[in-house]
Amino acid sequence: MNKRALRERIRRKRRRRMIRKLTRLSVYAVAAILLVVFLVRGVIFPIINSIGGDASSGDRVEVQAETPAADPNAAVRQPLRGQGDIAKTTQLTPGWHEDENGRWYQNADGTYYSSGFQEIDGVLYSFDENGYMQTGWVSKGVKDFYFNEDGSYNPDKVKPRIALTFDDGPGQYTDKLLDCVEQYNAHVTFFMLGSNVSEYKDTVKRMVDLGCEIGSHSWDHPDLQTISLEEVAKQFSDTDNALIDACGQAATAARAPYGSGNQDIYNTVQKPFFMWSMDTLDWKVLNADTDYETVMNGDLTDGSIILMHDIHEPSVEAAIRIIPALIEKGYKLVTVSELAEAKDVELQYASYSNFWDSQLSAGAIPGYKGNTETEDTSGDASSEGEGFSDGSEGTEESLSDGTEETGFSDGSQDESGDSQEECGTDSGEECSTGE
Repeated sequence: MNKRALRERIRRKRRRRMIRKLTRLSVYAVAAILLVVFLVRGVIFPIINSIGGDASSGDRVEVQAETPAADPNAAVRQPLRGQGDIAKTTQLTPGWHEDENGRWYQNADGTYYSSGFQEIDGVLYSFDENGYMQTGWVSKGVKDFYFNEDGSYNPDKVKPRIALTFDDGPGQYTDKLLDCVEQYNAHVTFFMLGSNVSEYKDTVKRMVDLGCEIGSHSWDHPDLQTISLEEVAKQFSDTDNALIDACGQAATAARAPYGSGNQDIYNTVQKPFFMWSMDTLDWKVLNADTDYETVMNGDLTDGSIILMHDIHEPSVEAAIRIIPALIEKGYKLVTVSELAEAKDVELQYASYSNFWDSQLSAGAIPGYKGNTETEDTSGDASSEGEGFSDGSEGTEESLSDGTEETGFSDGSQDESGDSQEECGTDSGEECSTGE
């Protein structure tokens, strides 16, 4: 082999070695770049963010968080964490992790779930705002969900809900009742007489501030079926004006005095009307112990609506005992509109006595979304429906308002407990306004 051929052979071998070396270096460079990007996004940025933020607050900084729009309860995938979660930044392995604060889940891209529900491997979990798995009862709006000790959702456990309602106020004892409502974070509904509102404006505003529902019980408690529809409209519009002046909002629900109403009245007032599934007759017995026993030993089916009156001191004393007792038994106390929402009912211009599951499944509750045959998008529900009452067909067994003739009861009396038995009749006697 001549020298020229030998030199050419050596040159080609050197070239091949150089190409292989450059190829290896390129692979190493790409790998290094990818590693740097991963470290910067998953570790360096969170640390810098934690150092640059308020170290004591532990606030989470959300940057380009992916929020599913379809389900408001869905968890958020968070790429960055606050100093309160700094320990998580050292974990780069996808899957479940645990520290002194609890369990959390990291995705392959370095994100983690927070503030909602997420299905992982076919199991639904709930994560708090810091990304830790939750157990026990978790509230989302008006609905409650139970998660087992292992974090899995348990659809078989349901928190029963009851709506406590109070008529004829506000009065001198209402603030005492609100003290209890505030203490136990309960929500109740007040069906107020417009003629009483101006004297208790601060009380009405406090109701709203505490999350209670503002309802109208007319202006001065007439039997609505004995007056013209124009007068009916004025009874409720005047009350709404008084409520707006007191708290900035009109009533969102209504209750007919004596439970006496019909579809024409509901359409005229243009509000959902509420009867009750349990009448305590508190206005009649005026005994706190009896009122307490009536409720606690009564039908407390999930979805019940209980009638009481906040203008009577014994009624308020009983309610102050009833509220914590019901909560202790596992009930959630909600407003009538919250109860409807929790039961997937879109309220109509109709009358509702309860939101029992048996009535919902039977298609007897107007506006129930679980049964399209009962929905009434026009707001003109028929008064002949079996699941609700228009107050005109009450019997002694079902409805009472303290009159011997009708058997209704909505406490039409003054605070001394004197029953106005002829209120709303042709006798022309005035109804009590609760004063």
